Amino acid sequence: MQKIPVILDTDIGVDVDDIWALAMLLKCPELDVKLIVTATGDTTYGANIVARLLEVAYRTDIAIGIGIPLQNTPQPHARWIEGYDLDKFPGTVLEDGVGAIVDTIMASADLISVISIGPVPNIAAALQRQPAITKNSRFIGMHGSIRKGYLGAAQPAAEYNIAQFPRAARKVFSTPWDITITPLDTCGMVMLKDEKFQMVRDCSDPLTRAVIENHRLWMQGFGAQLYKGMDPEVQSTVLFDTVAVYLAFAENLLEMETLNIKVDDKGYTVIAKSGQPMRCATGWKDLGAFEDLLVERLL
Repeated sequence: MQKIPVILDTDIGVDVDDIWALAMLLKCPELDVKLIVTATGDTTYGANIVARLLEVAYRTDIAIGIGIPLQNTPQPHARWIEGYDLDKFPGTVLEDGVGAIVDTIMASADLISVISIGPVPNIAAALQRQPAITKNSRFIGMHGSIRKGYLGAAQPAAEYNIAQFPRAARKVFSTPWDITITPLDTCGMVMLKDEKFQMVRDCSDPLTRAVIENHRLWMQGFGAQLYKGMDPEVQSTVLFDTVAVYLAFAENLLEMETLNIKVDDKGYTVIAKSGQPMRCATGWKDLGAFEDLLVERLL
């Protein structure tokens, strides 16, 4: 089986779903991870999390790029990397994460899948620096809200990854490119509960244990404010980003539509004639089967 080369651009370290998604990514035999770049916030803090996870997974062959630091964000995983020294990471750490994205795409003999699971300033900067990256890559993102909002709400929302930096999002989503997204319509429904969660919680695999450590740590602080009353020993938080990883190698569990999408000034992703055509995962054919796949990979 020929593996699909991928770059992951992630705002890891804010919401714990990025850690779940990275673990899933590393456990997908269909994917060949070439580079992981940290996005927004304290991107060196994010790089420390990525580096430690790669060491746990014995995947220090994967290069880490430090992306553009643009805002102050919470650091709920700081305790997990306390004492960790990024300078001692045995793999490659690249200070210019944007340049690393451009160089990796331009040097690849095969089409690169850019999986974006955070705000997109790194991607917008890469497009600005080298527009030709679109010719040797495709974009797969956890972005937007088309017909449904958070937790299946009937009204669309200004989704976080778009609304944080709408100007960068407009740059990315108005560029002629092979674009596929999972908006809140699909990714906002993914949670592991009951037996499915318990199987992951009790797994002895070191990387999966690291995911659960971070799940518990996140729920002790930042997550407790968002998931009031949730028992972290019984279920996961919403695992938005895992759907973007899945879309890098398959679509059969999702309902896909090609829609013209435009980012407005308030950070909403709207269907408009003037929008850029892109493939959108707007519904599930079998959400339970996706949950089963996620559990299988994590185990």
